[in-house]
Amino acid sequence: MTQAPRRVGLVLARASQVLGEEPYYHEFLEGLERVLTPSGVSVLVQVVTDREAETATYERWAEQSRVDGVILVDLGPDDERVGLVARLGLPAVVIGDPSTAQGLPTVWTDDAGFAREAVGFLAGLGHRVIGHVTGPPAFAHTQLRRGGLEAEAAERGMTALVAEGDYSYEGGRTAALDLLKRSPDRPTAIVFDNDLMALGGLTAAGECGLRIPADVSMVAWDDSPQCQLAVPALSAMSHDVEQIGELAAQALLAAMAGAPAAVYQAPPAHIVARDSTRPLH
Repeated sequence: MTQAPRRVGLVLARASQVLGEEPYYHEFLEGLERVLTPSGVSVLVQVVTDREAETATYERWAEQSRVDGVILVDLGPDDERVGLVARLGLPAVVIGDPSTAQGLPTVWTDDAGFAREAVGFLAGLGHRVIGHVTGPPAFAHTQLRRGGLEAEAAERGMTALVAEGDYSYEGGRTAALDLLKRSPDRPTAIVFDNDLMALGGLTAAGECGLRIPADVSMVAWDDSPQCQLAVPALSAMSHDVEQIGELAAQALLAAMAGAPAAVYQAPPAHIVARDSTRPLH
């Protein structure tokens, strides 16, 4: 008897334009499919505008038996989606911190620890006032990165300035302008929560008449090919995003087979220094 085709679902509550430009999920899906396709499992991606639409998607998928499992991303503290998929009987894997997963299998990246590493890198270059362009503040990983960055800066006697972004190029540009126009203590270095916002930051610096890295250093997050192609090339907190996708696929296959929940540790991130950072003289 031929086995019925299996499918897993991924709902992304983001603006479609941002997803079209943002390399993270393209790389994530590559890793996901690398593991799932040989197992005869396809991926269904649904882009929605808000959490209400995301909830409706899970309910429809469960009612129609459209998917055999789901991947949850961009969770916040006490996220209602965890309980929802449990009630719907959908095997699920969380991409994020185990504290958000409420017992579900989790692929964990140490956002707070990696943010601390970024601060340490910039401190080693002599920077004392740093900016942080964050993602949406409701996301747990945004809160963890901001907490880690601010804690490390405080321990080192540094000043940390924050501006909120939305993962888009324009959001990064606007947030960077906010930081770079602050006086008298504008940051001499800025960390961005994704690569696309860092590209917006490069534009913002030019609009302010600032040179990179002579006047301000910039560090991206994820290290997609966009970082290497940027002018100047962007230093980045480099993650193996495709490997994260592979781990998510392995975790979801295990969950669909009824395996106990586990935490899957993503590969450590590390700083890759390029032309957008330099020692502060």
